[in-house]
Amino acid sequence: MTIKRALKWSTLLILVALGAWLFIAYWTSTNDCARSIPPGAEHMKAIRYCEYGPPDDVLKVEEAEKPVPNDNEILVRVRAVSLRFYDGGMIGGGLGRLLFGLRKPRNTRPGSDYSGTVEAIGKNVAEFKPGDEVFGVKAGALAEYICVKPSRAVVSKPGNITFEQAAAIPTALVALQGLRDTGRVKAGQKVLINGASGGVGTFAVQIAKAFGAEVTGVCSTRNLDLVRSIGADHVIDYTKEDYTKGDQRYDVIYDLVNNHSFAERRRVLKPGGICVLAGVGGSGMHEETLSRIVGVFTASFRSKFANEKFVPFGVDINKKDLGVLRDLTESGKVVPAVTKTYSFTETAAAYTYLETGHVQGKIVITIE
Repeated sequence: MTIKRALKWSTLLILVALGAWLFIAYWTSTNDCARSIPPGAEHMKAIRYCEYGPPDDVLKVEEAEKPVPNDNEILVRVRAVSLRFYDGGMIGGGLGRLLFGLRKPRNTRPGSDYSGTVEAIGKNVAEFKPGDEVFGVKAGALAEYICVKPSRAVVSKPGNITFEQAAAIPTALVALQGLRDTGRVKAGQKVLINGASGGVGTFAVQIAKAFGAEVTGVCSTRNLDLVRSIGADHVIDYTKEDYTKGDQRYDVIYDLVNNHSFAERRRVLKPGGICVLAGVGGSGMHEETLSRIVGVFTASFRSKFANEKFVPFGVDINKKDLGVLRDLTESGKVVPAVTKTYSFTETAAAYTYLETGHVQGKIVITIE
């Protein structure tokens, strides 16, 4: 009886503490939207959202303070920003509130993957000079100007692609690291990309091919030509054929959808094969999101007792791998599949389209 009473009171205390933490965190969650631009500061245009909600309701083009680089930074005039699959979740709230602020978004400027031109440099910067074209990752990139540390995720832009294409390249970090480091893809292997027509999937097809693999892409009917055009050796239309019921066996499955069971995918893996758990399909939150997230952890756990491994991974945004992607792009082995562009003033429409969950390739916003 004493043990039961102790467990009961311990559980109650934990619940009360958790409730108190959530209450305090919610009401202290705030942002800088009330901050005014200091007198004498230069102005610029930036996209901002002060509350969670539908893109058309919360995303605004506003005046903001133009940043000034310190001695160890560069000032970049942003030319293009590409959208990532999780961007819609940041703006809409939902489960994203646990990461981005319970009551209000902490970071009021969306966007991260950018390209642009160096406008000014700090006195300690030697790697870049004004006029250099660059691309990289920086939170709050949907603005006319951003300040970036050269030691962080920024590299020179390939000369053979547009600013719009360059802004899409950072998304390929997910494909590069998932295939190279987690899937350990080698020349001659058979690799299947489930979700081959999306932002990450189009890069995954090309990177797997660059590694010398025989690549099969899985997509819908309308995306067959796109996936073939970026180099897939075989294409499966999932509306007509279930790849888990075919006769082919794969060394690596790079799964961006997670819409099949552990047993179904294991069946088409070669002995000792690897399934890289890279996504849950689409962007933002949808009906299947939670069940697919649970499926990722379930498959990963079950594979601990099997010869075939199901491995989730997290992307590491770093300068070195951005350089690898730049080299692949300069060589022509990877061509960013930018399929739709929007102007700066159409940013809300771009996010609305992203949330449909069936986007081909990459969406990019241009900033003139």
